[in-house]
Amino acid sequence: MVIRIKKRSDLPFSEVTPEAVYRSRREFMRTASAGLVSTAAALTIGCGEAAGAAEAQGGLVSKRNPRYVAPDTPNTLEQISGYNNFYEFGLEKDDPARNAGRLTVAPWTVKVDGLVGKPGNYSVNDLVNFNALEERVYRLRCVEAWSMVIPWIGVPLADVLRKVEPAAGARFVEFTTLERPSEMPGQRVPVLEWPYVEGLRMDEAMHPLSLMVVGLYGKVLPNQNGAPLRIHSPWKYGFKAGKSIVRIRFTDRQPETSWALSAPSEYGFYANVNPQVAHPRWTQARERRLPELFSRTATQMFNGYADEVASLYAGMDLRRNY
Repeated sequence: MVIRIKKRSDLPFSEVTPEAVYRSRREFMRTASAGLVSTAAALTIGCGEAAGAAEAQGGLVSKRNPRYVAPDTPNTLEQISGYNNFYEFGLEKDDPARNAGRLTVAPWTVKVDGLVGKPGNYSVNDLVNFNALEERVYRLRCVEAWSMVIPWIGVPLADVLRKVEPAAGARFVEFTTLERPSEMPGQRVPVLEWPYVEGLRMDEAMHPLSLMVVGLYGKVLPNQNGAPLRIHSPWKYGFKAGKSIVRIRFTDRQPETSWALSAPSEYGFYANVNPQVAHPRWTQARERRLPELFSRTATQMFNGYADEVASLYAGMDLRRNY
């Protein structure tokens, strides 16, 4: 795909997320092949300070949490690492796998600030207890109507946040992605206002389902999947997941998140998977589970996690708060 950009307003969002990309057999096979080539290189880079220990052990040591295992068949490592949305590395689905190997992830520092008792600069090991890693098999649903099932490795996001002691007045937590155009070529194109910013309400962030991810399939997290630290809240669309996080800020106001700022009619702050609310350019009622190319299945409310999270939104208009 060739993109000519004079200014940000010249780039229509139909070019950012073309539906044809998600339907094309050739595209998926090409991206999966790219993942096979690049995954090994990305995995050797590792998860910040934990990389050496992980390599010495042959991978990350984790214990599967039986409470959080989706009944669906997981996607392969090649599929998960070869077909991605990570616009910091490019707009095509194989761009992250091709370009993310140049990203330096060690050492890594996360700035913690805002309404918090222990502000400061933290390493990955400061925030994540690598002796208590869990494997959780979660569904991931992207707003473009494709989905995967992924065996993430990480720790409850609540455990990470409690370490820094959020203040009583903190109602939201904001996550900022690394901005480094020299290693993230997608940031040289003004598709979004960089750096990428996402956020959660505090009760969402502290919910037992929310995970701070550091690995995948027993390995440290590939760069193209958000190394060394990313978020996953499985009842939300994939764009809510902050990747390659360098800042965690606690605030009493709803954060101004990247997609909600860029296309507010298409991407709201909450981004809960809701098949009853159509995206302006396509339906959300059905989804395509990769690697299936054409078949569609019905999208589940809250991505199948309604029993766990519906109470968070009691009384809210989920069409208005999309």
